[in-house]
Amino acid sequence: MAFRALLAIPLLVILVAVMIAWCVATVIAWFTILFTGRHPQGACDFGVRALRWRMQLDAYMLLLVDEYPPWWPEMPGVFTQQSNSPWQ
Repeated sequence: MAFRALLAIPLLVILVAVMIAWCVATVIAWFTILFTGRHPQGACDFGVRALRWRMQLDAYMLLLVDEYPPWWPEMPGVFTQQSNSPWQ
């Protein structure tokens, strides 16, 4: 358990910065939705990736998975222009 916590320190430092950026992007998206009525696609994609990455890191720290989480998750095909996302 202790070795796993040591391995996760660099990712936890980056996670703090990503979560702060996610909060800022959420506030900006809220104002964009308020004035335009549309959710910005970039903010939606960033939020999905940030929260997915956090869950992967949480699962690693809680010993639910054994593989080391990626530095930033790749998500091909999630909320692309061809999707039927309600935020488009």
